[in-house]
Amino acid sequence: MAKIIRIGTRESQLAIWQATQVKDLLQKNGYKAELVHIKSEGDIDLKTPLYEMGVQGIFTRSLDAALLNNKIDIAVHSMKDVPTQLPEGIVQAAVLKRGSVKDLLVVKDELAVIFNRLGYAKSEWTALINEKSSLVVATSSIRRKAQWLNRYPASIIENLRGNINTRLQKLNDENWDAALFAVAGLERLDLIPENSIELDWMLPAPAQGAIMVVCRSEDSEIREACISFNDADTAFCTKIERDFLRTLLGGCTTPISGYANMEAEDVHFKGNILSPDGQQKVEFEIKMPVWEASGLGKFAAEQILAKGGKEIAESIPDAEE
Repeated sequence: MAKIIRIGTRESQLAIWQATQVKDLLQKNGYKAELVHIKSEGDIDLKTPLYEMGVQGIFTRSLDAALLNNKIDIAVHSMKDVPTQLPEGIVQAAVLKRGSVKDLLVVKDELAVIFNRLGYAKSEWTALINEKSSLVVATSSIRRKAQWLNRYPASIIENLRGNINTRLQKLNDENWDAALFAVAGLERLDLIPENSIELDWMLPAPAQGAIMVVCRSEDSEIREACISFNDADTAFCTKIERDFLRTLLGGCTTPISGYANMEAEDVHFKGNILSPDGQQKVEFEIKMPVWEASGLGKFAAEQILAKGGKEIAESIPDAEE
């Protein structure tokens, strides 16, 4: 391919990092590529909580429009931001090897003080949870909010928007105890603070830590260029997670989590749905051989719905949008 491949990206530091990885992979395989910066709705409004704006597509619509209007040749997205139904005319071209799926608690006070209040000792989460802990914790994620309140119902949750550097600065400036972040984003920018801890008990968003590349469906040359760096295991596991999300009709206000990972010849999946206040929770976990797992996401979602997840989903405004 003689032409220069135009890579669409949001303007945030993390988005540019992700797009640069794709650019480097293309160039490694002999293709010429350049970045094209495009503003997204999610980057313009930094005050409204994401779950009030409509998370699904808020960071991807502008890039998708540029792609369909032939202003770019591919778009690079954080996969968890991508709606489970891609716009007509756009297809998944590749999924990069997944980064960390964990969530991270970044704290302001001495770690020992926070750990004691959270029930964390000797580098592990204990069974003794201090449910009366009244920490003030900031996040823009309805999923993180619900899981945190399920474990620590006395906590106060504050809205936290902006790019990673802005959010870290807000934590420093505001009268908050801690804030929740995705490990992958901080890790990719080498910004993980020392006063932080991975939340092994918190289940990630479907496709968290994965990067998706999309292109126009009729552009066979671009699809061929991208397939060389598609990670099959990541693509398989994230499809299970996104099938799970889609079957649950997960909308912008629905706290849904799901994670599939390969264990030798098996796939291990765990998923849940919570009410936004964390008081209700339905979860499901299963392990099965890879060759039997093509419909695992849909199956797991149906189990969740049958166990009471349907009532939770239907009680949440806009849950089916």
